[in-house]
Amino acid sequence: MILRLVPVFFLAAFASLASAAERPNIVLVMVDDMSFSDLGYHGGEIETPNLDALAQGGVRFSQFYNAGRCCPTRATLMTGLHPHETGIGWMTSEPDRERGEGAPAAYQGHLNEQCVTLAEALKSAGYGTYMTGKWHLGQKEMEDRPLQRGFDRYYGCLSGATRFFQPTGSRGMTSGNDPDENPKSTTDRPFYTTDAFTDHAIGFLRQHFKEKKDDPFFLYLAYTAPHWPLQAHEEDIAKYRGKYQAGWEQLREQRYRRQVELGLIDPAWPLSPKTEGISDWDSLDEAKRDEMDLKMAVFAAMVDRVDQNIGKLVASLKEIGAYENTLLLFLSDNGACQEGGMLGRGEFHDVAKRNEEHDNSYGEAWANAGSTPFRLYKHYLHEGGAATPFFLHWPAKIAPREAWYGEAAQLIDVMPTLLDVAGATYPAERSGVKTVPLDGISLRPAFTGDPLNRGEPLFAEHETNASVRAGNWKLVGESVATPDGTQVKQWELYDLAKDRTELNNLAAAYPEKVKELSAKWEAWAARVGVYPRAEGQPPVKKG
Repeated sequence: MILRLVPVFFLAAFASLASAAERPNIVLVMVDDMSFSDLGYHGGEIETPNLDALAQGGVRFSQFYNAGRCCPTRATLMTGLHPHETGIGWMTSEPDRERGEGAPAAYQGHLNEQCVTLAEALKSAGYGTYMTGKWHLGQKEMEDRPLQRGFDRYYGCLSGATRFFQPTGSRGMTSGNDPDENPKSTTDRPFYTTDAFTDHAIGFLRQHFKEKKDDPFFLYLAYTAPHWPLQAHEEDIAKYRGKYQAGWEQLREQRYRRQVELGLIDPAWPLSPKTEGISDWDSLDEAKRDEMDLKMAVFAAMVDRVDQNIGKLVASLKEIGAYENTLLLFLSDNGACQEGGMLGRGEFHDVAKRNEEHDNSYGEAWANAGSTPFRLYKHYLHEGGAATPFFLHWPAKIAPREAWYGEAAQLIDVMPTLLDVAGATYPAERSGVKTVPLDGISLRPAFTGDPLNRGEPLFAEHETNASVRAGNWKLVGESVATPDGTQVKQWELYDLAKDRTELNNLAAAYPEKVKELSAKWEAWAARVGVYPRAEGQPPVKKG
């Protein structure tokens, strides 16, 4: 079922396979910069009972990949295409800077006309389409915004990051196409984006059931948490204050042991070494340890608040009678965020100043713990950067599974899966422009624990970092896809069945496998538009 290899009319067969009764409501939830090990069901100590229950009541993937960074992930999630095919091969333009001007089409910085969004495809199948949260797929031109790309209603932030309590200016809230310059709290606490996104989503669904009860709905709920600036309700922070005084080394060991106990991680895969340059926790003085404990407590509180809001959303779905026939999907846009230096940046102790920050962060040392058991982070395509928690929950059709689903899957598979269950077709053109065919496959076999029978490798490229996974072999590297062409010496080769923490580079031992997978990656890169790239976009790390 490799969709690129079959004609578009084959996709219409989905409509005949999916009965009218099967067309589920769909809720797609994505969090921002959440690490692989943060959630309880992934080994974390943060309290996430609602997400844990949903995951354990459905299909939990142990090997699912995002695109390693915020907007490339969102571009693929929304379209089913590789980021370069959508025009977002790197990043989008932010409110205060221009990206993509004069660049090749694959790097223009906003969605192009050759791609169809999930909202557009599902609307054509009779779905009500709603979105709350972070868009980050272009905002300068009106045609790049959610309502112009298929959503019936929208509330959230168009930009890549915003303050949680006091969003403002070009990084403020947008309702429909209009700025919400004085956002009102939706709870008995101060305005907070995580709460507002959930409550506006619930409002959209309640209105949908009043007006179009017989039609299914699609909700895309894209939280900005726990992306910087790190800001949370003080009541939630208090739950975690002091719980991280043992430091990052102990947290990594604790999470790793729990992942092994849960069956998520094979005990044959050792915990990766602490990243070079990270201080020993005991080398910090008491004041710095207290500050770092506070930073991690704020981060944990942000994840906790997401979980509380998921509980509220689930309760609302049950109240309106939509829960049993709702397919809920959950993932993170990239791995742990190391941005902001080794020990983070910005104000934390002064609450008022903390909540006015634009980019305070917890730093690489805590991000290294978040990536447990892997190495590297956001921006990279090693496991620490691109592996994400992912689950599918649908009470009417998916029975709870005790075992993890172990086959590898990727963002490109979300669109085919949702078209499949919705009985929707992938259009041959959009506004008179021929669309790009899909590469992904439907994940329907995973509903019952059956094999996916994927016929092609999984490919990725971001910010000159690259990867290809074929079976258990993974070819990956930093600074591979430079403006000067592919740097073949940068490739690393791993057998993930034996070494998912990517500690034993087999490139020298298996040169023919490197050559084979590299050639496949080159063909893919040429097809989707990795080359040519723009000089200086992004800057290439030297060394």
